[in-house]
Amino acid sequence: MSTIDPRVQQFLRLHESGCFVIPNPWDVGSALLLEQLGFSALATTSAGFAWSIGRRDHGVALEEALAHYADIAAAVRVPVNADFQRGFATEPDEVATNVGRACETGIAGLSIEDSTHEAENPVFDFDLAVARVRAARRAIDESGTGVLLTGRSEGFIAGRPDLAETIRRLEAYADAGADCLFAPGIRSPSDIEALVRAVAPKPVNVVVSADFTTVEQLAALGVRRISVGGSFARTALTAFLGAAREIAEQGTFGAFGRTLSGLEIDRMFP
Repeated sequence: MSTIDPRVQQFLRLHESGCFVIPNPWDVGSALLLEQLGFSALATTSAGFAWSIGRRDHGVALEEALAHYADIAAAVRVPVNADFQRGFATEPDEVATNVGRACETGIAGLSIEDSTHEAENPVFDFDLAVARVRAARRAIDESGTGVLLTGRSEGFIAGRPDLAETIRRLEAYADAGADCLFAPGIRSPSDIEALVRAVAPKPVNVVVSADFTTVEQLAALGVRRISVGGSFARTALTAFLGAAREIAEQGTFGAFGRTLSGLEIDRMFP
């Protein structure tokens, strides 16, 4: 059996009480900068990484994702959670195999979502979705790594915004072995509070991708973990495209006057 990495133990402790922000870098450089700012843990973003290599979200292959997790985990000292999407598989046994491989990359946690990415049937059938989480739990236990498992229900961002069904799924994922529960797209304080109450004492993650709340407000609702998904990557690309369009359309370089100097950025890296 593998020895549990101290970062895994640290990650597990973070979920025991209080509320913490787990921001999402899209590459090694952004991970290092976020670590310098004092965040206690980081999480990868499938969208941000995909965009950084010229793909759409969900357009990354398993081998590429595993290499990305390993790169981020090796670059920083804090725990790293992997956005493992739908496990890069449909059938539970295949999910288990892939989760086992992810546990070898140095990550401290990973998530499994129930989205199919198919328009006609956007989320896996209930029983299959639960079996996939159970398979991920089995793979983690067999790895001996202690990696924290987050179960995600994607209905609110997959065209099925049904709070009762989302709660039913997350309760089942908790029973199947998920350590943390997550329903991206939920924004209403009453919905968040209902979700937190339903799965207690298991911790809940809320993703903030727009200016609709604060850390203090989410903590008051009982949220344990706050992520930002691909929002940092979107912010960076928005600034980049704004500067590039200014040059292309106006022939001016005004955006460059609002940036840090190269020397300032250099000093942030080893």
